[in-house]
Amino acid sequence: MLASIIVNNYNYGRFLRQAIDSALNQTYAHIEVIAVDDGSTDNSREIIASYGDKIIPVFKENGGQASAFNAGFAASQGEIVSFLDADDYLFADTIERIVAVWQPGIAKVQYYLDIVDIGGKILGTYPPRERRLDNGEVLPILLEKGRYETPVTTGNSFHRTGLNKIFPIPETKYRISADSYLVTLVPFDGQVAAIEQTLGAYRIHGDNLWALSQNVETEKLSQFVQHDLYRHELLADKFGELGYKIPKFSDRDYLHLKTRIASLRLNPENHPVSFDSPLVLAYRGVWAVWRYSKLTWRKQLLLMAWFIWVGLLPLQMAKPAIDWLFVPQSRPRSLDWLGNQLKRAFSWEASNTRVEKC
Repeated sequence: MLASIIVNNYNYGRFLRQAIDSALNQTYAHIEVIAVDDGSTDNSREIIASYGDKIIPVFKENGGQASAFNAGFAASQGEIVSFLDADDYLFADTIERIVAVWQPGIAKVQYYLDIVDIGGKILGTYPPRERRLDNGEVLPILLEKGRYETPVTTGNSFHRTGLNKIFPIPETKYRISADSYLVTLVPFDGQVAAIEQTLGAYRIHGDNLWALSQNVETEKLSQFVQHDLYRHELLADKFGELGYKIPKFSDRDYLHLKTRIASLRLNPENHPVSFDSPLVLAYRGVWAVWRYSKLTWRKQLLLMAWFIWVGLLPLQMAKPAIDWLFVPQSRPRSLDWLGNQLKRAFSWEASNTRVEKC
């Protein structure tokens, strides 16, 4: 099978060469590499041009991520299609591992990514290992919860048949996070296979991961709320076409509700949903965590307490809780110490309970 790796780039010249090289240096030989530059103003175009006929260059005016995906997909021919963010990179055997697990009926293969910093130092795994990637038939999970466990752009590879049915991506709605359009709709065309290992790197830096900035960015909170609403609308349309009774996805998606209540409390003037109230969102958040999350019971209790805190207390008391959740480095050390003590206490209690049962 021919595999297409589409590198999408906007002003990531400092990372771009590593991304392209990781695509070109795959152990699987039958590949094509397309590099799409979405109107960069740095040296990205010179870097792409320097590869000559080793890659397929696509130069376009700035239009956002969906626009870049559309242009790259139109230039590709592969049966397997991977979208690689220019600030990330793949491991040498990524495509070989993907091809090895591909079977008829699979619409997408997904895998974990190492989280790395600017210099490539490993900081963790995305998604966290405790959040197992979903696999197989994920439509029931989508119908129940409004999302399934999936990585970001670089952690997915798609079968062309499914992509042909959903391209082009709406460019206005998906100027950012166009990957969510793909991972939401592709499961309607087949099964999802998960590789329980890291096959690439997801780089965090000052320009891409808003949750790890020094402050909670209220404008991006509202953008992500609106983005989730677009995704829920997609789901409702697709399940409606299939004749399903459609639940209210936003009431079951605790990750969405977490962002939504923070957006409302911090920036009510620009919040996308005019009828929202903190009390109602707090109630919905508690219910979604308890009923629809796969978190441990300890984390469920902590997150439910967070929803109540943010929803009911005055803003000057709610804001620190929002900061501590969305910007982990802002948490007082005393909170981390308390969390560690609670973990130890719970572990000791659980250990004794197991001994008594034995």
